Amino acid sequence: MERFFRRNRAVKSLLSLTLVLLTLLMIQKFKVAEIRTKEVRVDVRENLRASLKWKSKAAVRNTPVPAVIQRVPAVWNITNINCTADSNLRSQSWFGTLDSRFHQFVLHRHCRYFPMLMNHPEKCAGNVDLLIVVKSVIEQHDRREAVRLTWGKEHSIRGKRIKTLFLLGTPAPGKDSKNLQKLLEYEDRIFGDILQWNFMDTFFNLTLKEVNFLRWFNIYCPNVPFIFKGDDDVFVNPTNLVDLLDFRIQESKVHNLFVGDTISKAAPIRNRQSKYYIPRELYDKPYPPYVGGGGFVMSSHLARRLLAVSENMTLFPIDDVFLGMCLQALKLAPEMHPGFKTFGIVKRKSSSMNNEPCFYRNLIVVHKMSPKELLRMWGIVHDEKLTCARRDVD
Repeated sequence: MERFFRRNRAVKSLLSLTLVLLTLLMIQKFKVAEIRTKEVRVDVRENLRASLKWKSKAAVRNTPVPAVIQRVPAVWNITNINCTADSNLRSQSWFGTLDSRFHQFVLHRHCRYFPMLMNHPEKCAGNVDLLIVVKSVIEQHDRREAVRLTWGKEHSIRGKRIKTLFLLGTPAPGKDSKNLQKLLEYEDRIFGDILQWNFMDTFFNLTLKEVNFLRWFNIYCPNVPFIFKGDDDVFVNPTNLVDLLDFRIQESKVHNLFVGDTISKAAPIRNRQSKYYIPRELYDKPYPPYVGGGGFVMSSHLARRLLAVSENMTLFPIDDVFLGMCLQALKLAPEMHPGFKTFGIVKRKSSSMNNEPCFYRNLIVVHKMSPKELLRMWGIVHDEKLTCARRDVD
């Protein structure tokens, strides 16, 4: 009997010790969180000046800093979903003839910012030179894994430090939402690279990813000078991307940098079967110049200007075009660059040129590829035995 009580006392002591250790760990965690919060509370003017710098370059050091956004919250302060339908629109004549597929988008497009379910402000801490941001959805975990193993791998290129984040919403209706969310939470515990907002991941909501990310970046990344934003099914050559940014810095052309595969003189698609169909009631004029969303690079200075102007723009269901509209409002246009191939190396998919590794070695972005194709091409392109002559693609 005495042995039994001694054993019970030992178990209680062990439990108490465990609770003490857990409490200390939680206190330490809160202290770290508090330190990180304090780190992002910096003066807005200094933030904007620093964001124009590519750390080791003096070329952009004395660039004047315009007032873009007057107040920057210290943390993401959207905590509740308060998004009711704008019922006044139902009485308007144009709404009555609008394709029903667009009703929910139009009724709720005044809802712009949403609570965050996963956040990693620490990604922008320290000297980060390029932030890679990848649009993804919960089910595409294989694509995210392929990106992490290839062009999204966090490392430094010639002293330029690169960090990676994935942008996600929540599962669309009809999917196993609870299990998918649990799997995503587990994935984030392993990799710590997911930003998730509490809106449904649908095609029309891709624009929400744009505006919510721009706001997030403005809060948490005061010193990151450049952003690459792309899809999770593209091939990217980070070394060539860094080379491009170095050239632009040397030419002092980073202030309003926005480079990609520019689409000009495009018009809304009226074919109802198309993914990109836009009814006349929603938009009835040519699109401004915009870049294919497979991948583009921009300066942090312009990202902050885009955030400011976007807050006065009506949301549009095609995210690429929406950014083009924001650029147009700033009286800017995206820069076309031959290294960005968001429709394949050549548009004819069956062409053997689309599988030629020497082209991939000399380009910046190629869209699109499956995870298996990406891993295979990445291995070939980085094989020291691969010998390439100089080859150009029109």
